[in-house]
Amino acid sequence: MTTTEQMPADRTPPVRSELARGWLRFNRRPIAVASLVFVALLVLVALLAPLIAPYSFTEQDLTQRLLPPLSDGHLLGTDTLGRDLLSRMIFSLRTALLIGFGAELIALVIAIAVGLVAGYRGGRADQLLMAGTDVMYAFPSYLFAVLIVVVLGRSVTSIIIAIASWVTQARLVRAQVLKIKTFEYVEAARSAGTSGTAIALRHILPNAVGPLLVTTSFAIPGAILAESGLAILGLGVAPPTPSWGGMIVDGYRYVLSSPHLIAAPLVVFGLTMLAFTWIGDGLRDAFDSSEEDRS
Repeated sequence: MTTTEQMPADRTPPVRSELARGWLRFNRRPIAVASLVFVALLVLVALLAPLIAPYSFTEQDLTQRLLPPLSDGHLLGTDTLGRDLLSRMIFSLRTALLIGFGAELIALVIAIAVGLVAGYRGGRADQLLMAGTDVMYAFPSYLFAVLIVVVLGRSVTSIIIAIASWVTQARLVRAQVLKIKTFEYVEAARSAGTSGTAIALRHILPNAVGPLLVTTSFAIPGAILAESGLAILGLGVAPPTPSWGGMIVDGYRYVLSSPHLIAAPLVVFGLTMLAFTWIGDGLRDAFDSSEEDRS
């Protein structure tokens, strides 16, 4: 005799948030998950750089200049000043991720503040904030970055400030807030006497995170790429702090005689950009699917 277990009629499946549904869909994309694991490993290497790097990134030995890979204890060879290329690559990774994540963190804070207030308050506040956003959008972002670096100097902090682009994300947050604040659960919270700040932070912002994750995954490599562009102009991170942009610019001068100088940073740089792109694609597909399921 077989018995069939049935779910009680009053038992309903748990309701998952948009963020949870998007994460489940993201996990079904192997390339995106593998890219996320790769980026996590990069972050771990950057955090442990002083322990992993075989040499200091400033240690020089002019008797061992331009050594090829796999020679005399230098896995990737040495540069024009006899510095270990692998060590500089590892510390350059730390600089790149610090700039990428730091610039995006600043951009997210500004974008969320502007978008939340403009979208939820509306009226005069919305007009003023969006007018300021339009002014920033009209100003060339790359020229703005150059001006900031020239004024503040070539430190990592000034470059993070210079390339923190928040305008597009502020518009995105505002659009999400305008849509979400009309939902029934927001109206119910408002009817229950919940304050506007609590509604914005507890009910609206968490449900606007999905699209922000997508834009963030594309903005982080964009910030790293922007630093490399500044390095080409001679406005990148000041020596002796290593950066991928600076290493690529230095290696370009010796591309024929010592191609390993530019090959190593270019390969890691390209793989990192590709990994963030695949993560962004996975997040976009996951949260687009979440929107379709909810509608």
